Amino acid sequence: MWEDPIVKEVREIRKELSARFNFDVHAIFEDLRKRQLSIGSKLIRHKSCKKAEKVIPSDKDSDVLHSGR
Repeated sequence: MWEDPIVKEVREIRKELSARFNFDVHAIFEDLRKRQLSIGSKLIRHKSCKKAEKVIPSDKDSDVLHSGR
């Protein structure tokens, strides 16, 4: 069966990381938070391109047409 080399590499890294922290998810994320803080301003935060749509209250005529509401 064909095996994707990228998926294989990700799984190997996950196993190594899990073993290093004794399979403790909280410890893994604490380490990630510490490393993220040490990087500081090198992290890029992208602003959302989409703005939330303005909610327009439905008019009464529309409610009559859509009685399933």
